[in-house]
Amino acid sequence: MSLHQKIQDLFPSEDTIPSEFRLETPLDQKEYLIDGELRIWDGPQEEVHSPLRLKTSNGLNTKLIGQFPLMSEEAALAVLQAALNAYDSGRGLWPTLSVQKRIEHVQDFAYRMKEKRSEVINLLMWEICKSYADSAKEFDRTLDYIASTIDALKDLDRRCSRFEIEEGVIGQIRRAPLGVVLCMGPSNYPLNETFTTLIPALIMGNTAILKMPRPGTLLNRPLLEAFQKAFPPGVVNSVYGAGREVTPPIMSSGEINAIAFIGSSKAADRIERLHPQPHRLRTILALEAKNPAIVLPHANLDVAVKECILGTLSYNGQRCTALKILFIHRQIADQFLEKFKAAVSELKMGMPWEEGVKLTPIAEPGKPQYLTDLVEDAKQHGAEVINEAGGTVNETFFFPAVLYPVNEKMRVYSEEQFGPVVPIIPFDDINTPIEYIVNSNYGQQVSIFGEHIDAIAQLIDPLVNQVCRVNINSQCQRGPDTFPFTGRKDSAEGTLSVSDALRSFSIRTLVATKDIEQNKTLISQMVRERKSNFLSTDFIL
Repeated sequence: MSLHQKIQDLFPSEDTIPSEFRLETPLDQKEYLIDGELRIWDGPQEEVHSPLRLKTSNGLNTKLIGQFPLMSEEAALAVLQAALNAYDSGRGLWPTLSVQKRIEHVQDFAYRMKEKRSEVINLLMWEICKSYADSAKEFDRTLDYIASTIDALKDLDRRCSRFEIEEGVIGQIRRAPLGVVLCMGPSNYPLNETFTTLIPALIMGNTAILKMPRPGTLLNRPLLEAFQKAFPPGVVNSVYGAGREVTPPIMSSGEINAIAFIGSSKAADRIERLHPQPHRLRTILALEAKNPAIVLPHANLDVAVKECILGTLSYNGQRCTALKILFIHRQIADQFLEKFKAAVSELKMGMPWEEGVKLTPIAEPGKPQYLTDLVEDAKQHGAEVINEAGGTVNETFFFPAVLYPVNEKMRVYSEEQFGPVVPIIPFDDINTPIEYIVNSNYGQQVSIFGEHIDAIAQLIDPLVNQVCRVNINSQCQRGPDTFPFTGRKDSAEGTLSVSDALRSFSIRTLVATKDIEQNKTLISQMVRERKSNFLSTDFIL
């Protein structure tokens, strides 16, 4: 069977889906979490249809997998008020709780979350078409991230559990919460990347409003009860619906102290502008990127092709850390292209639950048409689709299109495609990719492939001043989570990693007094009798 035939025969009939992965009944979510209560929404709801299509006697049909609340401005403001009440201008139970107690609550949540593993993974597959292996990895990595965050906070707290004496002043410097945080995650990693902001925000003593992405909303439903039972009322609250409806009233209230947003820079700009006092708003933003790969003439082609396949097409290229444009030295371009085309044709396409599947349908509505438009634009300006079946569409499925040679006249040269379109540019002069990176609106990462030490070293020094991570003979990626994750220009604001996130959602605060006997006695007694949760010399194990 040809690739074209396989693409046209891609979707299954419902009776061929393994029983353990079926969704027999649509998930009718009416609950939302507010002030420790799972309240029932009795207003309008939005239907969620899976990007998967099902084969029937009448052709391909969509499948309704659930629905969620379309909350109103009034309901959104009620959610905000619950978070404000729980924070109580820093006087609430949660922001004044000891570090050890907050850790215990987060551990309790992680334990309850783990019980929902299979349910969340199945919803990830149906809602955003992520493969079972990648969905399981996302869930497990999120639990690992929570554990690592707890360890990082313990380490941070240990280093703060002493007093300093400088110039006749005694002080203890610790980190205090910012206030109410609005957490908005992305649809491509709706669990992991949302929680990499939510968990550090919570554990540092902030209260939070959780706005799930569309698509990617339903998978949070199984975790609402875990949030409710693990945290005090009002510490975690959820809001659902269209962002244009529920986000503006929350932001324009001026009551949000920090926003964690993962998405496009244009959307981030719109949201930030809603806040009436922007200097009071802490922003933690992970935005778009156009990460390039530079394949030098002395590169190991087998390694370069393998890593570039992973970098460009893992989860259909729907990652901000994906390699989105490849610069290949002309001396090796033909060899690279032959190997790359062959590797693309060998990628398994199919349904998320199929073992070894690499290419799945795309969840974002209208994305196959957008990608088709990019390909047609590139062809009009001199590029060719050089791989078999490249750009072939079947409903929500788009088979990868490898474009060569790409030039600056094409939209795909500068636009972040966020999908399985691979633009490739040949170069003779190393200044070609360097100038591209310098002039780009983005500055997240770059990958360099080569084996000559001097050539690689000469690239590292200028590129670390343009991007925030230089990868050598490996794809761009976020992990490990202990490494800083950020970007320059329009790619990020603030830094995320296990330890950096704790700092992003808190501020250094100190208690100080003059170094005289009376004050030393007062402080010593306060600490010894544990009168204050902030002033403490406890060593958390």
